[in-house]
Formats: sequence, structure tokens, C-alpha cells
Amino acid sequence: MSLPVNSGVGAFIRMAAVSLAVIAAAAPVHAAKQPKKQAFGAIAYEPDRRAAGYSYDFKSDRDARVEALKQCAEPGCVVLVSFRNACGAVAHGPGKPHAATGATRAEAEAKALRACGNKACEVVGWACTK
Repeated sequence: MSLPVNSGVGAFIRMAAVSLAVIAAAAPVHAAKQPKKQAFGAIAYEPDRRAAGYSYDFKSDRDARVEALKQCAEPGCVVLVSFRNACGAVAHGPGKPHAATGATRAEAEAKALRACGNKACEVVGWACTK
């Protein structure tokens, strides 16, 4: 004797599948995500004395800039680059310094060196937020 298709285990499996589909349809489309931490950093530089200051993991751009200037500690220091959830670098050689940002230290340094455009250029400062 054979069981009908709509009875027993087969019917139970179909009912369970329908129930799961109803539950899935009622669930939110995406799970709530935690907001990404906003971390700011900056690099200040004074080219004549080659003084540099940097900051990272500050809660605001302004605070990061102020700290970088404090770290630089020269009257002529200026903030050349600030960044959020990223890295920054400053390269200097003959001529003016050049700053860049990137997702990683290597990317920021490569961009700064490329912008500097001289083989005598070197990275004089870098920082990354965590």
C-alpha cells in the first residue's frame, strides 16, 4: 500500500517550507548595522625645518587638525592633509611638499610620492586611523 503524496512526511515538509517562507517574508530586508566608527586624523608639516606632526583616531576633523599642529610644534606648521577612516601621507623633496590620502598606508604614501614627482622625494610623515 502506498501513501498519498499529500499525507505524512511529504505534507509536513511542504507545510514547514511554507511556514519558513512566511516568516522570511515578514523579517526585515536587512539586519540593523552598527554605525561605522568615525575616526579622524591629520598631518601638519613645516617644510623649512622639516617638522611634522600627526594625529589619528579623533572624534572630529577639527580635533585631529589641532592635535597635528600641536605635535608639529613649529610656528610655520600647516595642516597639509586630513582624513576620515583612512590614511594620509606627506612627501617632500625639491620644491613644495605633497600630501595624499588612501585606504592603506602604502596607498597614501604611493600617491604622495607620485604627486611629488621627483626621485629625490621621500615620505616625511604618515598616519592612519584604526
